[in-house]
Order: sequence, then C-alpha cells, then structure tokens
Amino acid sequence: MVTYNQESFHSRESYTAQIHLPGHLFEELVWWALQALPDEILVGMDIDADAPHLLEVETLFKSSEHTEGLFQGQGFIIGEAHIVNRGNSYSVHHLPEDWTDDMFSTSRGSRAGRFTHWLHTHPNAPAIPSNADADAAQETPGVDMILGLRFSPEGPLPWFDDVEGVRRRVGTEAKPTPSKSRRRSFFSRQNLTVLGVAPSGHKIHEIQLIAFRKNGLGINVILVDKDGFPFGWKELQEKFNQ
Repeated sequence: MVTYNQESFHSRESYTAQIHLPGHLFEELVWWALQALPDEILVGMDIDADAPHLLEVETLFKSSEHTEGLFQGQGFIIGEAHIVNRGNSYSVHHLPEDWTDDMFSTSRGSRAGRFTHWLHTHPNAPAIPSNADADAAQETPGVDMILGLRFSPEGPLPWFDDVEGVRRRVGTEAKPTPSKSRRRSFFSRQNLTVLGVAPSGHKIHEIQLIAFRKNGLGINVILVDKDGFPFGWKELQEKFNQ
C-alpha cells in the first residue's frame, strides 16, 4: 500500500480527482476476490458521510487540473462495501435497481440497490476498462473501480500483456523467478513470483487497482489508514517538501 500511494503521489498530475479507500476495506475486497476465483465479483460501495478527506492529504495529492463536483461522493472516504453479484464476465454487471431492492435492507434501507461507487474484478486480466465496463460505468453516480488479479494456472483465458492502458500495481510487477538454467522453458511465463495462494488453489502473481469516471477520466486512488492518512504518510510529506 505504501508503494501504491507513492505512485499515486508521483502520478498525481495525471488525474483530475482523487478517492480515498481504507486499507482494511481494500484487504477485504482482495479477500473476496480470491475466494471467488476464477469467477468475477461485483461490489457496491458507499461513502462515510462522517469521514471527509483530510484536507492536508487531499492537498498533497491534488493536481493542477483538480476538478470539484466531478462525481457523487467526491471528497469523502469510502465507508462500506457489499458483494452484489458473482459470475463470469457476461453475467457480472450493474444490476437494475429493482433486482437489488431489499437485498441489503438491514444495513442500507429499502432502496439498498443504489450504491455510490462500484468495483468489479478482472480475474487474470489487467485492471483496464473494457468497452463493456465503460458502458456499465454510465450508470454509476460515483466512480468505478477494477481489481485485477493475475494468477496461475490460467485456465481457458490466458493473461494478455498487450492490452492498452495504464496499469496501477499494488506491489511489484509479476516477473519470472530466477532460474539456473539458461534455456527458456516453454512454461517460463508460468514461472512467476508468487504473492500467495487463493482458497481455490490459484497462485497469485500480481494485483492491480484503478478507478475511473464514466467520462473516461482516471481517478487517483489513495489507500488510507483508520485515521484517514495515507500509508507511508511521513515519507510522502518529505518528498513533497523536497
């Protein structure tokens, strides 16, 4: 999370707005995604109306092109998340509101189907919006997020590296582990560093996270602690003041 925030800081001029995601909630999103592999999941998220972005944090990550009022919930930390759907890329989508009425009524009221933000996963695909993702985002009042997971064995849908778009990795890029042999193995693309193993048995090699608005603009994601400060806050302040 520290290295992700450092990249968010260094690339801040590429964004017109930012959104703050609590680290504990991000961990939960990753865990849900791992439990669902190889399926995709769709997650609805809402802001915490009592937790606005800390002014000093927002100022540090603010770009010269910063725009207020760009999306609903802007300026507030994400406070809750709920899994709404699970399936393949054809069945996981933004559900009509009448499908989800009363689904979360115990915690969110009778009109619980209308979330501010949405996140869906890209199992074994980069966290880059597809045309279908862009279409679905037109119904989102807040922002859309994509959580990409690279894993093996790949199954019928192999990882494609030539997809156009900016990748935002949480941690390091998946790279082949060092080999004593000078021969390039046919299976070298599977000989990648392993971050961990999912409950399904899939080896996880890389995690990516992005956010975007329905107009196509990228939104800068900042991973924050329980007090609203970014992980690696002290180091970021020092770099800003250099």
